[in-house]
Amino acid sequence: MTDELAVRNQERGVTRRKFVGITLASGAAILAGKSNVILGANTATSSDVATNPTFNLGGDFTINRLGFGAMRVTGEGIWGWPPDRQNALKVLRHAVELGVNLIDTADAYGPDTSELLIAEALYPYPKGLVIATKGGLTRPGPGQWVPNCRPDHLKQALDGSLKRLRLDRIDLYQLHTVDSKVPIEESVGALKQMQDAGKIRHIGLSNVDRKEIDRGRKIVPIVSVQNRYNIEDRESEDVLGYCEKEKLGFLPWFPIGGGRD
Repeated sequence: MTDELAVRNQERGVTRRKFVGITLASGAAILAGKSNVILGANTATSSDVATNPTFNLGGDFTINRLGFGAMRVTGEGIWGWPPDRQNALKVLRHAVELGVNLIDTADAYGPDTSELLIAEALYPYPKGLVIATKGGLTRPGPGQWVPNCRPDHLKQALDGSLKRLRLDRIDLYQLHTVDSKVPIEESVGALKQMQDAGKIRHIGLSNVDRKEIDRGRKIVPIVSVQNRYNIEDRESEDVLGYCEKEKLGFLPWFPIGGGRD
């Protein structure tokens, strides 16, 4: 059985080892409830993964704790199309075959490319698959990331993501960053307006500190936080603890380190 699976994976163009490597390099693992799950506050390993492998997101989604981050299905520098587009599509399909039911992306990945690939590979989406995306960062060029969290831009970004992903509503839409030129209340307020209009189901934040989370939660319920966190970078340790206490999903990006693009 193992040999047959390896042959099938090779025929698909991606091996299990390669898929896991791609996932961990750019993926997002849901951390909440128990702080020592996967990359928790007290330990980098845990036996709880086997007994508590899922997390309830927003009260209505049961998410497997290991999700797939779709940033690196794009080209070098997180820019443009991947050199092997068909293999990128196979990676996305294989993620779902392996049991992933949350795929994390953003309009800035490509830009637009990651979302387009997800829809091409997986639409119509399997029942229970959550597509999470983000808005608030713009891409002037490869390796460049410029915040733009003005309400008018966020509304345009969301509409673009809906169109590319072929969705009427985003299940989880996260503010990609905090813009120093725009109060977070204004940015989150724009997301609330779009949630009230039925375009967003749940709202999350990314690249934030505890005070910013509190400010956002005064405007609208926040269900998730996505910050950089891994074995060598524990700067968001207090945010992880906060999310555990408040039962918010915590999605670490670059969970095993690396990622200098």
